[in-house]
Amino acid sequence: MSARPSDPLALAGQRLQWLEQRQKVLAQNIANANTPGYQPRDLAPFASALERAGTAAALARTDPRHIAARDEPRGQRDRAAAERAPDGNAVSLEQQALKVAETDQAHALALNLYKSWAGLFRSALGRSS
Repeated sequence: MSARPSDPLALAGQRLQWLEQRQKVLAQNIANANTPGYQPRDLAPFASALERAGTAAALARTDPRHIAARDEPRGQRDRAAAERAPDGNAVSLEQQALKVAETDQAHALALNLYKSWAGLFRSALGRSS
């Protein structure tokens, strides 16, 4: 992520990518709602992801038993998960549904901003659509 503050199209694009990754993490949480011992994950907030963009380092696989993440988003443990089922699972479907709805709204906003800016550029170039 390396958007300049003066480049709203790039920033909106990066926000859309972050929201897509978050949606994947939340979907994994929901899919594992009945997995014993599963701890829900969430991405770091978008603002902190932007701050770390220049200095982000790849995660090192220090043990051969660690699972190598290829195309799956890397999430951090969800600190809001306070309650656990007797089997150790801490996924709250209600919390996950709220996060999915929040992510969906943020996605719609970012997409509308992206479309608006692209429309302004088309207008400036004299193109109608």
